Amino acid sequence: MDENDNPLHNMLRERMPGMPQRDIARFAASISVDEPYVAPVIAPSVPVGRLTHARHVSSIVYPGMERNYAVYVPQQYRDGMEACLMVFQDGAHYLGPEANTARVLDALIDDDSMPVTIAVFIEPGEIGPGLPVYGGPGNRSVEYDATGPDYVRFLLDELLPEALAGYRVSNDPARRAIAGISSGGHCAFNAAWERSDAFGKVLTHCGSFVAIRGGDAWPGRIRREDAKPLRVFLQSGTHDLDILFGDWLLANRAMAAALSYRGYDHRLVTGEGGHSLKHGGALLPETLRWLWRD
Repeated sequence: MDENDNPLHNMLRERMPGMPQRDIARFAASISVDEPYVAPVIAPSVPVGRLTHARHVSSIVYPGMERNYAVYVPQQYRDGMEACLMVFQDGAHYLGPEANTARVLDALIDDDSMPVTIAVFIEPGEIGPGLPVYGGPGNRSVEYDATGPDYVRFLLDELLPEALAGYRVSNDPARRAIAGISSGGHCAFNAAWERSDAFGKVLTHCGSFVAIRGGDAWPGRIRREDAKPLRVFLQSGTHDLDILFGDWLLANRAMAAALSYRGYDHRLVTGEGGHSLKHGGALLPETLRWLWRD
């Protein structure tokens, strides 16, 4: 098939018009690789939590920016009890078939592998400049790829107070986790680094610790700067992205090496997959048991 007739290549050109042809081919190969992983299957007998969908409009950090989000409340939650908290970036992806996250939470909470945990699944802002160089729509790169306090301030001061209204969640960072895939994984780590008093656990899948908006500086910063009280799980694959901004697998290995150097409680799991949630989704029950093991 001619590259100009490849539907996946055409889709990438349309979404990111500045992406060079070399990167289009590499990106397409990474996201379409045949991966030997299947999403967790949860028994129908496991109690089902409640999932509520809503819209948010930012008024402070990203004025006027709109996004969808969803709040998961396990069946075991009772009014007045103090729940743990977990926040997922690119929330709809985590709720989709590759990870089946809501049902995984149902199962792990039901068998006491996790504490009673309320989860918030958040989408990126809908209107923005897209990626550097590549372009495209959306505010995802501005929010997720940037370093600094803006996004976590948005979470703590704007979205989470709205999403969690009427619920009681712990303020102990050891009982609060944040997760994301790709740029969302970078976002999760950055948020916890900036506000380790708010999030003590980090989960990243194919994290973008590369040269997009400064994410490639993290290994050096981890080695040089004061250690944070964080537990970090990293995942990548042998077919993860290797494009203009960097090599994702090498970047995650550099992150793991820096975390090891400073004595962080961390794990890096690499598989055969590409830039997707398939491997991370298959690992999700094991990952969450490790992350919440205490």
